[in-house]
Amino acid sequence: MPKKTINSVNSIRGKKSRAAGNRFELKVRSELEKQGWIVSKWQNQVNLEERKLVKCKPKFNPFTKSLMMNTPGFPDFIAFRKTGKRNSYEIIGVEVKANGWLDKQEKEKCKWLLENHIFSKVLIAKRGKKRGEIEHIDFNEKYD
Repeated sequence: MPKKTINSVNSIRGKKSRAAGNRFELKVRSELEKQGWIVSKWQNQVNLEERKLVKCKPKFNPFTKSLMMNTPGFPDFIAFRKTGKRNSYEIIGVEVKANGWLDKQEKEKCKWLLENHIFSKVLIAKRGKKRGEIEHIDFNEKYD
């Protein structure tokens, strides 16, 4: 049996973690849809240098040596649902993070999205304490 190198072990670990992240994203999306939200992938990115929204560009993955065409923007999802008022919708952004932590750049992007009224709020979806549980954290409440 061939000996496993550190690179092959890390490669296997990376594949498993990406697959787990994709499964968690799908779970979050289906839960939001059950709650009455209409959910779609967000295909834009915040350019902090120019302070504007830009389209996501295809990203090269050096591990698979291919272009990822449908790279998600930030946040991962846009969700909207009708409010009680006539022709009025609530529009939110949803970022899926298994641990619930945002880095400094992601926090700046969330602040920009809220200040410029792109979304009424940004939710961070993370794994709950119990198995299969999902917690939704409002960005304003956590990072204000």
